[in-house]
Order: sequence, then C-alpha cells, then structure tokens
Amino acid sequence: MDSTKRRLFVSVVASCAIVLAAGAAVDGAFPGRNGLIAFQSQTSTGLQIFTVRPSGRDLRQITFLTGNAIAADWSPDGRLIAFEHDAPGECANVAIMNADGGGLIEFPDPTVCQDDPSFTPDGSRIVFHRFDPATNDDAFWSMDLSGGDRRRIGASGFDPTVSPNGRRLSFVSLNGQPAGAALFTSDLDGTNVFQVTPFEFDVALKQDWSPDGRHLVFTQFGDETIPGVSKNIATIRPDGTHLQFLTHYQGGAVNAIAGSYSPDGRWIVFRLVDHGLAGLFKMRPDGSDVTTILPLSTFVPTFIDWGARPSEDNDEDDKGQ
Repeated sequence: MDSTKRRLFVSVVASCAIVLAAGAAVDGAFPGRNGLIAFQSQTSTGLQIFTVRPSGRDLRQITFLTGNAIAADWSPDGRLIAFEHDAPGECANVAIMNADGGGLIEFPDPTVCQDDPSFTPDGSRIVFHRFDPATNDDAFWSMDLSGGDRRRIGASGFDPTVSPNGRRLSFVSLNGQPAGAALFTSDLDGTNVFQVTPFEFDVALKQDWSPDGRHLVFTQFGDETIPGVSKNIATIRPDGTHLQFLTHYQGGAVNAIAGSYSPDGRWIVFRLVDHGLAGLFKMRPDGSDVTTILPLSTFVPTFIDWGARPSEDNDEDDKGQ
C-alpha cells in the first residue's frame, strides 16, 4: 500500500480506540467508456480528492473536507464516487458523492472505524473494511447506498475490490513482518481465500481487476520503501499464474505505482515518481506506449481510480483516450 495510507490507517484505528474509550462520538475498473480519473493529493487542509480528464485537462479538486478524503472508488456508471473520510479525532467514515463533489452523504457509525470502500459491479452496494475496537473484529462488510442492509463478509485486509463478474474479492493482507504484504482473492462472502502473490512481493495497497476479470494489476515492493529498490507494476492472473512485469525500474530513484485499469481495458493509469517529482501517466496493459497525463511536479497523485463515462456524457474531448 502507499506508506501514507498505511500510516493513516494505523493512526485512525488508534485514534478510534482512544475516542471510543473516552465515550465520544466519533477500488476496480468495470467495463465501459473511459471517463474521469480520480485520485487523492495533499493540500493545505489534508489529503483531498481530485478529478482530471485522461487528456490531462480540467484538473479539479472536488472535496474540501476537514481532515483527509481518500481512497476514491468510482461507481460502475461513473456518476458516484465512494471514499473514506478521516475527520480529526473521529473514526474513519465511508462516504459517497456525485462525480463533481456535490451531494455528499456520509455513513458514520460512532462505534467502529470504516474505510477502503468500493462499489459492486451492479452499483447497488459498497464493500468496505470495518474495525470494531470493542471486540477487535476486523473484517470486510457491505451495505446498500443508503448505508443500510449491512452484511459481514468475513475476510480481512486492505482495499477490498469486487471482480467485474461480482463473484470474487481481491485485497491486500499483511503478515506482520517488515515488507510483508501479499495480494489475495476470496469469494464474495469471504470464503475460499487464495493467496495470489508471495508476501515477499510487499504489494502496495491499491490494486485492480482488468475489466474482463482475467488479470489483476499491482505494485511490487510498494508497501514499504526499501532503500535502493524501485517499486514496479505487474499483472497476474487471479490464480497466481502469468506474472508479467510492465515496468522495470531499478535503484530506487524512479518508481511506478499502479492505479487502475481504464474501463475499456486498453490502459493502466499509474503514478510515476522520478527523483522526488511525481506525475500521472498511463500505459498499455503490456507496458508499452507510456503517455503523460499530468507531468512530473511536486503535485503527487495517489490512490488512482479511472471511472467510466456516464451514458449521457458525449464530450468528445477524450475520444480515443
């Protein structure tokens, strides 16, 4: 996972336990046409969510919340974004909003921490991670878009992402050792857990299914920064076969961190970090045709998710992107 996200998670869980003890209240590509790209980036008021067109045009900040707005995930129709809101002194909440940041709805539960939301392929439910400090129950759950009909899934980890056919979950889990994070899958109810990569791959939190469900994209050595070792992007079949590295950086100064597939499956969007500067890029699923979306700068896009274009949007600006 991004080290920033891991630190936030540890901090949120710890603060949640403190707040509750005091008695106070407290993301995959689906098939479609390519729409906006969402990501989080640091601002003077914390991490906030931005969107941009695949051409690099119309970069916009769409959240202006106290604390951090992170882990954006697009609904399959490209009209809604689910995300995690980490307000100061409170447990993390799951929230949803319109693609332009309007219509914000939060689903706080003052007794638990809730984070890492993602939509199911039919857009009717949100899968998320939930931690209950009173019982130490740590599991994935799902709920409908009103925050109701909550169901415990049972598997646990980071970034639960539903496969395009709605039958499997992918997620990242830690083994408690330094630089030990692996990619897993399970059935949608949390059973039949399968380890896709070794823990030694130290997989970054953000990973994604290809729209046809045949591959997963992830980042090797992306969880903890290892001096002299670069982060690189790879794809793999859900059964752990056909591992293919798409980037081949070495030495630690240049790193590639996976975001998601494009809805049409023709691109993978990612963050490139080059000697301290970061940019938003895309490449083909075989690693070719690397193309700049946002050039290298001090503006750092993280936890990147590419959404579908709503059916009523016929803007030609990004045709063919």
